[in-house]
Amino acid sequence: MIPYGRQDISDADIEAVVEILRSDYLTSGPVVPRFERAVADYCDVSEGIAVNSATSALHVACLALDLGPGDWLWTSSNTFVASANCALYCGAKVDFVDIDSGTYNICPQKLEEKLIKAEQIGAIPKIVIPVHFAGQPCDMPAIYSLAQKYGFKIIEDASHSIGAKYNGIKIGSCTHSDITIFSFHPVKIITTGEGGMATTNDETVANRLRRLAAHGITRDELLMEPRPIDEIWNYQQIGLGYNYRMTEFQAALGLSQMKRIDHFIGRRHDAAHRYDQALEPLPLMIPWQRDQIYSSYHLYPVRIRKSDCGKTQMQVYNFLLENNVAANVHYIPVHRQPYYEKLGFKVGNFPEAEKFHREAISLPMYSALKERDQKFVIDLLRDILTP
Repeated sequence: MIPYGRQDISDADIEAVVEILRSDYLTSGPVVPRFERAVADYCDVSEGIAVNSATSALHVACLALDLGPGDWLWTSSNTFVASANCALYCGAKVDFVDIDSGTYNICPQKLEEKLIKAEQIGAIPKIVIPVHFAGQPCDMPAIYSLAQKYGFKIIEDASHSIGAKYNGIKIGSCTHSDITIFSFHPVKIITTGEGGMATTNDETVANRLRRLAAHGITRDELLMEPRPIDEIWNYQQIGLGYNYRMTEFQAALGLSQMKRIDHFIGRRHDAAHRYDQALEPLPLMIPWQRDQIYSSYHLYPVRIRKSDCGKTQMQVYNFLLENNVAANVHYIPVHRQPYYEKLGFKVGNFPEAEKFHREAISLPMYSALKERDQKFVIDLLRDILTP
């Protein structure tokens, strides 16, 4: 079975993890800070805070920006549920913005239209989370300009997009945001097994993120409250936090993977180029990339339109699966999930995201994808889509 995505683990990666397993520290040791520094330096940002998943990173990012009951968070409906769930974890309310029909990212024009209406009723969101879908960055300068005008904070959900750039600016640099979130799940650009990271240029926010991910505990004497001098107080819990810390062996794997990150992304670009050339003549839509962006190509979604090819998305999806190609669908719009429908969202609320869901299939895309396997996928698409 050819998967839609998978990790690329080398002998060096394995040895890095084994070295930790033989060491004195399995968690809260020296390797996690080294991994944080490596990612921060790669992204041209001052602070990196490693956690056990991107979902955890989203949660503590919202808390670090004081999201709470009575507040609104807006995000794209074309994303994984975690991008919206993080608002509900904080007791806040969530809403969505429809996507651009070309990039499949949050549409700045639709965002502005929604902000104009929200301002009239006093419901401006505290936080907006643009999602860099499939590895293609959102139009961050436009979104940042709206943030300056309307006063909301920005958390970039870059779970798909470490290594991507917009106008030469690296995603994760937080040039146009307060915090950026990365995922290191096995199908992502690099992996730590499970794992995530928040980046920021705000030292105060970074310190809050660290405390929130570690039970609300500090060892900073300047933040600790006075206690009797005959008692040992080498740490204090000064707020409510969570156990979201990354382990040493996760960080060791991530640090080893960072040595090959540009190679991984280059291989993904090679695979995307082969898809582009081979699939362009077929009656389907291949991904469109804006001129000023450099995608990390986490996903390669194609759109199947029955009016163009005579086949439905379901027919193509099942045909691939029957021939041992495990393509996928990214994403079922969050507002269509039963849990969110119970919150009041309905079919038709965000038509572009819904249309994309009915047409899109994510083809196999990963750095270790063999050319013969990719050719097999392409030949299957030719078989089913060519009259």
